[in-house]
Amino acid sequence: MSRHIKGSSPSQATLFPEILEDFVAKENPVRVIDVFVDGLDLENLGFKGVQSKATGRPGYHPAILLKIYIYGYLNRIQSSRCLERETKRNVELMWLTERLSPDFKTFVQMCHKFNMFSEATVAIDGSKFKASNNKDKNYTPSKIKSHIERVEKHINRYFQQLEQSDSQEKSPNNIANIESKLDFLKQYLVELKEMDLTVNNHPDKQISTADPDSRLMKTQGMTRAVCYNIQSAVDTKHHLIVAHEVTNTTDRGQLCNMTKQTLNALGKSVTTILADKGYYSRQDIKDTQDLGVSTLVPKTDTSGSEKKGIFNKSLFQYNQDNDVYICPAGNELQHRFNAIEGGLDIKIYFNGMACKNCTIRSQCTRSKKDPRRMRRWIHEADMEKMEALLKAMPDAMLQRKQTVEHPFGTIKLWAGVTHLLTRGFKNVSTELNLHVLAYNLKRMLSIFGSEILMKEVMLP
Repeated sequence: MSRHIKGSSPSQATLFPEILEDFVAKENPVRVIDVFVDGLDLENLGFKGVQSKATGRPGYHPAILLKIYIYGYLNRIQSSRCLERETKRNVELMWLTERLSPDFKTFVQMCHKFNMFSEATVAIDGSKFKASNNKDKNYTPSKIKSHIERVEKHINRYFQQLEQSDSQEKSPNNIANIESKLDFLKQYLVELKEMDLTVNNHPDKQISTADPDSRLMKTQGMTRAVCYNIQSAVDTKHHLIVAHEVTNTTDRGQLCNMTKQTLNALGKSVTTILADKGYYSRQDIKDTQDLGVSTLVPKTDTSGSEKKGIFNKSLFQYNQDNDVYICPAGNELQHRFNAIEGGLDIKIYFNGMACKNCTIRSQCTRSKKDPRRMRRWIHEADMEKMEALLKAMPDAMLQRKQTVEHPFGTIKLWAGVTHLLTRGFKNVSTELNLHVLAYNLKRMLSIFGSEILMKEVMLP
């Protein structure tokens, strides 16, 4: 006779019905979700259906649906169909159940009660999330050109086959088959030429047909995928996402925007902003510094001087007291005039006479007539102070990497290979809101535990 522990038969009746409450432990995260959502003012947050209509069929309260979605994203169940199945078989969801756009900032504000963001250092970065748009349904001028050339090649080949069929008096069925393929290719060629016109008239010179807001972007190395570039700001101490935004552009130009969102979320407690070299844009950095926060972004050396075999700009030393550059030969390059370049007010420095008679001129410039010129932005001193501060903090970029890349990796792991299930800025933003809310909730549960979080949420 077996001495294993035996379970109850599924058909066995019980004298008293079992209570769902008994299946959900006091420290279960599902209780935090329940308390958290119940404490939100959903109507002010923009949720529809909070006030039910007097007539018509009753609908589910938005709070119930929001609880289900938060639970799903917390447990890596993003699909609506999967969530529907879980509500019928998952005991935790059965206990919790009593689509939308949650405001994750409400959760960030709750973190202030724990004094988690005092003198916060925040790292900003962007990461490519695969859009719900196949690469085959993304069109660029070069791609359209390649398609048109290939179709025209096929059309010419079929015309040759028709001529051969006429001369060899082949069967009508064979000729009809070729003509059918030709008709299809001709129609396809018309569609491609219409798309070519549309793509070339588009500001971004590309179109995604499944998700019009998504864009073809570089991911790793030379790899390209149709993506959204998700911007996020993460505090270095607790690795909580304090701000995020869905974009379809590169990181350049996003620094000040994300810093403003961070300050809106955390206030003046933010002291330092860290970002990688992809964010290096002098005017954007200056605008960020003007917000009153220390900004650290490493500079990218875009000079092509070394490839040309001439002195790099870094070898020309700027003398602030005299407002001159000292060239490698020891001559002074004076400020001659100002010019607007790339929207920036630039000061131009050179010394025509000294450069003309210089013995190492060939190492300085390839021009036979014009002297070597130095260009200096009128706010370049602010960039130089930032570079000096970065040199004094050699671990700053390592700290940035260890901070901001962790949440991205975690969320992508939860999302799976497809990353995004929805389409369009509005829907993708809602999807990311849920991901961020679930991530922050899980971090807080890890730091403080369920009971402390529930007590804090229930406090007025």
